[in-house]
Amino acid sequence: MKNQNILIMQSGGCTPVLNRSLFGLVQEAFARRGGIREVYGARYGMEGILRGDLIDLRRIPADEWQRIAHTPGAALGSTRRKMRDEDVPPILDALHRNDIGCWFIIGGNDSAWTGHSVGQAAEAAGLPLTVINVPKTIDNDLVLTDHSPGYGSASRFVALATMGAGRDAESMGIASPITIIEVMGRDAGWLAAASALAKRDERDAPHFIGVPELPLDETRFLDSMEGAYRRYGFAVAVIAENVRTADGAPIGAQGEPLYTDDFGHPYYEPPAQHLAALVSKRLGVRTRYEKPGTIQRSMMACVSATDAREAEAVGRAAIRYAQAGMRDVMVTLEREAGEDYACATGAAPLADVGGKVKRMPSDFLDPANAFVTPAFLDYARPLLGDLLPHYGRLTTNGG
Repeated sequence: MKNQNILIMQSGGCTPVLNRSLFGLVQEAFARRGGIREVYGARYGMEGILRGDLIDLRRIPADEWQRIAHTPGAALGSTRRKMRDEDVPPILDALHRNDIGCWFIIGGNDSAWTGHSVGQAAEAAGLPLTVINVPKTIDNDLVLTDHSPGYGSASRFVALATMGAGRDAESMGIASPITIIEVMGRDAGWLAAASALAKRDERDAPHFIGVPELPLDETRFLDSMEGAYRRYGFAVAVIAENVRTADGAPIGAQGEPLYTDDFGHPYYEPPAQHLAALVSKRLGVRTRYEKPGTIQRSMMACVSATDAREAEAVGRAAIRYAQAGMRDVMVTLEREAGEDYACATGAAPLADVGGKVKRMPSDFLDPANAFVTPAFLDYARPLLGDLLPHYGRLTTNGG
């Protein structure tokens, strides 16, 4: 990295530690004595670049940066706008006019595709531009990295929410004994699977986990919920927002999607609502459905200390990699061998990351029981940070 200006943007859905990566990136940039002149931030991602809405990040007071590091959302503002072919020339022009030599994108797989595409266009135009992606997503679906910053904290939220919903359903008994929780996870079930981290014995929630990797049979789902209800007096299921039938249709979807975003991702009626109606009809009891939505990616009380530390680390690594001459890469997290959990940073080519999805491997899933395997639990537990609480129970039998 020569003596040049750098630009940072945030893109896609927020995570609880998205701003921690921003903090790590800018603090590492500020600490570098050579190679970096101005540090700019684009307001609302690509939209800010196209509008010329850039912020001089050196003007932000140091104490404000400390608060930003512990703030939910995207301090710069995020975007879900897909880059179009006609956007590339004005983007390159904006980068050239502001003498941007390095562009850091804090985002997921769609952002990786954007960064790689612009980097290629800049190279073809003879413009010197380094593009580095800093990973983030609560979905944990980025390839070539052990896990994604944001997943550990969102998983902690889902695990705690499942524990709480389970005890609530158990307490209410016949009044409202069934709960279905629908969590995010457009193409992969990593977040729904995290609900299993709360389970200490067979009675504990969840009793059924639905993920996009495995087709959901409604009859089998109802049998499972009824079985848990008859045995324990309550039942809790956790499902991903895009669980599907054996023929690939979204559960409960009727006709066209309610909304389709710029990247072609469709959004339908909540499957939890549909499944709750089926359970209520079959069992004749009140069935609640919960959809925490953006709460699961903004609840700072559930931030994992491990997740926060690693989110800052990938931001700092991005600056170091740029100064070492790397370009067109995404920073990765690489789990080290050994009994004690440890993770280092690495790098993967953006061409191998953009637009690709990491789904849960078969050895993490237990299709016969609509659950996860011990291998998944071993993988995910270290990402939660502090241990989950251990709740008490007056009733110890299975009735």
